[in-house]
Amino acid sequence: MQGYLISVLGKAQMFFGRHFLMAAAGSKNVSQSDANNVLETAGEVTAEATEEVNRFIEFFHDNIPNLISFGVKVVLALIFFFIGSKKVIRKSFERSNVDAGVKQFVDSMIKFSLYVILIFMIATNFGVESSSVAALIASAGVAIGLAVQGSLSNFAGGILILVLKPFTVGDYIIVTQENIEGTVKEIQIFYTKLATIDNQTVVVPNSILTNNSLTNVTARPERKLDLKVGISYEADLRKAKQIVEEKLRDDPSVIQDEEKRVFVDSLGDSAVVIGLRAWVKTDEYWTTRWRILEEIKLTFDEEGIEIPYNQLTVHMKTDEETTKGNGNTLGEN
Repeated sequence: MQGYLISVLGKAQMFFGRHFLMAAAGSKNVSQSDANNVLETAGEVTAEATEEVNRFIEFFHDNIPNLISFGVKVVLALIFFFIGSKKVIRKSFERSNVDAGVKQFVDSMIKFSLYVILIFMIATNFGVESSSVAALIASAGVAIGLAVQGSLSNFAGGILILVLKPFTVGDYIIVTQENIEGTVKEIQIFYTKLATIDNQTVVVPNSILTNNSLTNVTARPERKLDLKVGISYEADLRKAKQIVEEKLRDDPSVIQDEEKRVFVDSLGDSAVVIGLRAWVKTDEYWTTRWRILEEIKLTFDEEGIEIPYNQLTVHMKTDEETTKGNGNTLGEN
């Protein structure tokens, strides 16, 4: 390759020199000495170009191992980037029967690890010693660990959630002490995302979910429906209980094979409280609850069974009754 380039440059020199002499011969203003100067300048330029080409070829031959090593590192970096960007691991999880929370947690952790590896490889490719980069990462890890102790507890909380599985993606949970509730949408490294009933997203640190008691409403496929309805003391109690029993028996969402009970729960200040209990499917709990309450109210109205509100009866005495009462008292004395 080197000889070929030198040959090309020599031919170019001869070509331009010959054409310059021909032009000079046709011109009376150009002397022989000027032509010789031009040829010498062309020769010097050709020699310099040849020297530069030789230097480039020598540099290329001397650094072939380094170039190969650099190319291998670039290929590896592209492979890691492909794994991270194309979500190969996520797709493999989707083909397997793995919990959605585990998929999300591992995916976010692998993404973070790939970023660290990519930064490490870029730094070493720019000439930074790998030992220096490792020491820098270690010292930075210690400093960051001291600064973000809360995040580390959240990370540990995420691992506990995946291992102990107090809830999974899709469950509806209630954290009573924090007044937080919603459907679990994502379980990440440091936090969990919940969707509320009105479709708001709540980001909850994992440490809160592991350090507080919570209620997993949808952990079981069935849920007990527990309702209370008050009727007037003057109403027909047996008839009211019969209506409630019919509503439970006729409702399609009530599991008929499970126990159903209708009973007098308490005798309140203004009403006789009837309690009812039945089992329904968890995903149909709220629609069943609303429907049964509405049907009971409409049927009670049709049958003339009053559902009273809290009331206070006050008995007033007239002046005549008061005087009469005082007179009787004096007569008895």
